[in-house]
Amino acid sequence: MLLYTIGFTQKSAEKFFETLKFRGVKMLVDVRLFNSTQLAGFAKKNDLKYFLKAICNCEYAHCVNYAPTKKILDGYKKEKITWNEYEFQYKNLMDERKSVEDFIKCFYDVYDPVCLLCAEPTPEHCHRRLFAELIKEELKDKVEIEHL
Repeated sequence: MLLYTIGFTQKSAEKFFETLKFRGVKMLVDVRLFNSTQLAGFAKKNDLKYFLKAICNCEYAHCVNYAPTKKILDGYKKEKITWNEYEFQYKNLMDERKSVEDFIKCFYDVYDPVCLLCAEPTPEHCHRRLFAELIKEELKDKVEIEHL
């Protein structure tokens, strides 16, 4: 399975959709906790679902089960916890929720390639990278990750 990750901020709609289309993404899995705020622009839930289908012939799923809790997210953004603490708490949460197992059941062998979406422009300090790595860890050599 080819697993992409992408953030929508600091990208134009044209760049965002052309990137997904060029890569042939079949399913975009939105791993944001909140996907309908005004700050989301072209990546608001219903608009994004429409644009993905119309422009890229791509399916859309919003899976908050793969997102951090508001408490974990706020803790990091408000500098109450470090990135290492954030990673630890996020990974524990994914284990508790059995999120990787859920992803494998819902998307693995069904869609290829899949892309994980979040807001962060780069993957370094984003949970989409952490989640992709957890999936790869579980599936070993069956997954290749590329950050767009």
